[in-house]
Amino acid sequence: MLQISNTVFIPDREIEISPIRSQGAGGQNVNKVASAIHLRFDIPASSLPDRYKERLLQISDNRITSEGVIVIKAQEHRSQEQNKEEALKRLQELIKSAIVIPKRRKPSKATRSSQRKRLDSKTKRGEIKAMRGKVTD
Repeated sequence: MLQISNTVFIPDREIEISPIRSQGAGGQNVNKVASAIHLRFDIPASSLPDRYKERLLQISDNRITSEGVIVIKAQEHRSQEQNKEEALKRLQELIKSAIVIPKRRKPSKATRSSQRKRLDSKTKRGEIKAMRGKVTD
């Protein structure tokens, strides 16, 4: 079971993990060992709470397909077990990040002091630029 929070768990049967061959350099080991992991997790068919499902489907993440399936490929490590742990950790982080709602920004008004400072600096800069003119005798 993959634990998301104190009350939310994902059973192993809902996560489809398949070993595949890694890409890139690695010599003969790459050619003969399927050490990369391809993880698939179907959001609509899962046992996650509805609010988790809604938030996950709203996210614009390239790992989530249009059908609502999360696809994660882990191939950083040489061992299959480490790649499996990495893929599960990424799935856990994705689900955790989806449920966190960012705080809304409250627009604030600039203070009189900050407005005065801004205008003073503009005036000073304008004076400096005015002094760059041609010198007349």
